[in-house]
Amino acid sequence: MKLNLTYQSRCFSRAARRIVVTGLGIVSPLGTGTELVWKNLLKGKCGIVSLQGEAYSKLPCKIAGKIPLDNDKVVSALSKSNLKSMAPATSLALVATSEALIDANWLPKSDSDKEATGVAIGMGMIDLKDVCDTNEALKLGYNKVSPFFVPRILPNMAAGQISIKYGFRGPNHSVSTACATGAHSIGDAFRFIRNGDADVMVCGGAEACISPLAIAGFCRLRALSTSFNTEPSKASRPFDKKRDGFVMGEGAAILILEEYEHAAKRNAKIYAEILGYGLSGDASHITAPRDDGSGAMLSMSRALRDSGIDKCDVTYINAHATSTPIGDGIESTAIKQLFKEHSSNIQVSSTKGAHGHLLGAAGNLEAGFTVLACYHGIIPPTINLEEPIDNLNYVIEKPKPWEANRRIALKNSFGFGGTNATLCIGQCI
Repeated sequence: MKLNLTYQSRCFSRAARRIVVTGLGIVSPLGTGTELVWKNLLKGKCGIVSLQGEAYSKLPCKIAGKIPLDNDKVVSALSKSNLKSMAPATSLALVATSEALIDANWLPKSDSDKEATGVAIGMGMIDLKDVCDTNEALKLGYNKVSPFFVPRILPNMAAGQISIKYGFRGPNHSVSTACATGAHSIGDAFRFIRNGDADVMVCGGAEACISPLAIAGFCRLRALSTSFNTEPSKASRPFDKKRDGFVMGEGAAILILEEYEHAAKRNAKIYAEILGYGLSGDASHITAPRDDGSGAMLSMSRALRDSGIDKCDVTYINAHATSTPIGDGIESTAIKQLFKEHSSNIQVSSTKGAHGHLLGAAGNLEAGFTVLACYHGIIPPTINLEEPIDNLNYVIEKPKPWEANRRIALKNSFGFGGTNATLCIGQCI
């Protein structure tokens, strides 16, 4: 095959490359479509509902953040015919990607542009129901096992399917770092562009693994909320004294990242700029972060160093805070330790009260909300925060105007295994 080498000739000065967000696509418990989801988030709506079925009735946790099946594209994506060849998460990623690419007005036709466009989309967990169902099929006979079974459960297949559908031949990358997956995907995509490996990256994460087995597994870890089964909308309560665990959610969120000059030349809408990316490992415990918050501090400080931003310029943190008794307090400690007296000037919120914890699609969904906050100058609230655990400057129940010389935020995401990611996101000036 003859390769088009035009793109290779455009690999320029890396140090000066700025990366901006030019498109967004969202499928979430708050709805489908970025505009609708953002409006519902600001209104304080909640997408957490009761789980139906006999299998859930026997479990300690009976709630989750489910995607409303009121959108034709989502219903089509999750049809039986579609799910024969791909996992539900992959199907949702395709829906979100379609919206994001249309929003960015980036549907390239030339070989050069397709070679300059990459994909970085991750998944935290495979669909355990698919594994269980296939195991039951095997008991009936070898020929009952679907030839698509392995492709359905591969975590990189969302990236692969999107690359194939649109012909994108830049970096084809997939991350699976538990609940930090979505943020790592965006950060890695940011670095691909900065390094000159691509001009445009389709990035984010997708998750659709709510099933009795998954709920049971997390319950056995004592990670899920069990005290609000009769009040699902009250169950996810980040930074609140009554929090008792996270609530599983599902969905996909896709961001289109683009080199600034590339975006400016085609007069693309620019939502915000990705300024920096930090990573760290707790090296401590398989599920719990370090008590002193040092892992989160390292991640945040490295994102600031990477961006060249002074910590006093940060005025909003979109927290990871999943509503667990241990994790929320440690993240709060890390914020106060790193920012010291400036922490009182930083507004903090976690949107997980509204949509639950999307696991591998959490960091990217919340990064999308942080991008929209930068763009609109409005900080989304933390719902169900009735008794804060401390005196951080939490945005509670209602959105707040974001007033700053330049709106700059950090987005934290932490995962089992002690993996941490922080994105520094700012208003594009």
